[in-house]
Amino acid sequence: MNSEFIEIENVYINTEIVDTNFTCDLAKCKGACCTMECDFGAPISKNEIEEINKILPVILEYLPKEHVEEINKNGFWMNVNDELMTRSLNKRACVFVTWDGDIAKCGIEKAHNDGKIDFIKPVSCHLFPIRISSFGGPVLRYERYSECGPALEKGNITQIKILDFCRTALEREYGKEWFEETKKAVDN
Repeated sequence: MNSEFIEIENVYINTEIVDTNFTCDLAKCKGACCTMECDFGAPISKNEIEEINKILPVILEYLPKEHVEEINKNGFWMNVNDELMTRSLNKRACVFVTWDGDIAKCGIEKAHNDGKIDFIKPVSCHLFPIRISSFGGPVLRYERYSECGPALEKGNITQIKILDFCRTALEREYGKEWFEETKKAVDN
């Protein structure tokens, strides 16, 4: 595993992000990142919780009945050791999961794609498989999951690196200028 980093404007990027080919293959993984076995879902920020609270009635229209009931009963987020996380249903699916056949997808993102809300989804989900840690500033690292094997296989065909696969999410979090500066640094 590569533990080298590059630094762009005080953001540290593990070089695995610029070296690893990755392209999601939902037909094969079935949206595994949204349904991994765990007591909780994805990291979420206070600002995202506030934003989702404002649009929650619209999002609920996209979710299965069992998920709506869980959110109405227990809320959609939880505090785990001072980290905010989305809630998990049955230790398996994020409460925002909706189904497209046998593929798990994000109900928030579906509402966004339908033009009903402006919020895309939590940035931690949008950035996946990149995770942000904080060690005196943001540290971007590639989080490996065996369920993402098909994404590595497809990435080797498409030749798209994680950095480029996550471009929209990275621009959302750090800005287009930061992304362009990062591309220049890694392409040289």
